[in-house]
Amino acid sequence: MASVTRAVFGDLPSGAGTVEKFQLQSDLLKVDIISWGCTITALEVKDRQGRASDVVLGFAELEGYLQKQPYFGAVVGRVANRIAKGTFTLDGKEHRLAINNGPNSLHGGVRGFDKVLWTPQVLSNGVQFSRVSPDGEEGYPGELKVWVTYTLDGGELMINYRAQASQTTPVSLTNHSYFNLAGQGSPNIYDHEVTIEADAFLPVDETLIPTGEVAPVRATAFDLRKPVELGKHLQEFHINGFDHNFCLKGSKEKRFCARVRHAGSGRVLEVYSTQPGVQFYTGNFLDGTLRGKKGAVYPKHSGFCLETQNWPDAVNQPHFPPVLLRPGEEYDHTTWFKFSVA
Repeated sequence: MASVTRAVFGDLPSGAGTVEKFQLQSDLLKVDIISWGCTITALEVKDRQGRASDVVLGFAELEGYLQKQPYFGAVVGRVANRIAKGTFTLDGKEHRLAINNGPNSLHGGVRGFDKVLWTPQVLSNGVQFSRVSPDGEEGYPGELKVWVTYTLDGGELMINYRAQASQTTPVSLTNHSYFNLAGQGSPNIYDHEVTIEADAFLPVDETLIPTGEVAPVRATAFDLRKPVELGKHLQEFHINGFDHNFCLKGSKEKRFCARVRHAGSGRVLEVYSTQPGVQFYTGNFLDGTLRGKKGAVYPKHSGFCLETQNWPDAVNQPHFPPVLLRPGEEYDHTTWFKFSVA
């Protein structure tokens, strides 16, 4: 069984509301989640000696999350990842989104789901957050009702995303936690061993938009079907890091998609999802300028993300998995983060 406690995390400027923190605790995990952006602010996991460390990057105070920062721990939407040139056409009408990443729109725009206060409801083993995204928010059509539910069971944190739309609109939600299984504040993730269960990936252009090709991973740096040690792998293939969508066999059922193991501590993270893709990102844009929990700095490659989601720019690429949610339908996806010790 998991217990849930609730506390004030901080107040938003100019009376915009109070941010609460919900702590979910089981015998194996302790997870802190705040109502600002449904953000995971801490996640404590024991190592093989039974010592707990916080394995997600982030801040101890609300102020950290209100500054410009790279979506640490937050839920991003209405559409995760990039939409080319911030435009798409729906039923003959062009929609223009906020441009916030080079020439493109990223993670829902300038004020996406990560930068709003959600309404919490405590559950017996977790917390559910809800909000209504108004018609036209960040350029997206239709009103969208959204529910994000975190539940804890032993070593498994489950995140369920549901949404209903008043008009046809693209929807793809994910959580943007940065993990370091050695403990947040550790200098890099090079000693992490990574496996991703994907036969194909999406090559990208210089602005990180998929080219449209669905490329086999075989005999490339993207073949992570067998475990690779990250640092050695990046050196061997002379790559700067990963920021790519891996194509999963998406289904309504819970499917294994990735495993990361840290040999030093024995911590293992396994990711399961119903989504058709996972963006593997190795913190390439972290630059050590942000000061996080316990005074930690976060240099390049000091955390990794496994963002389960639809494929980037799917709204402009008809051969990608469908990303449109229509009135009367329900968007319903779940991702499981399962922690253990090996």
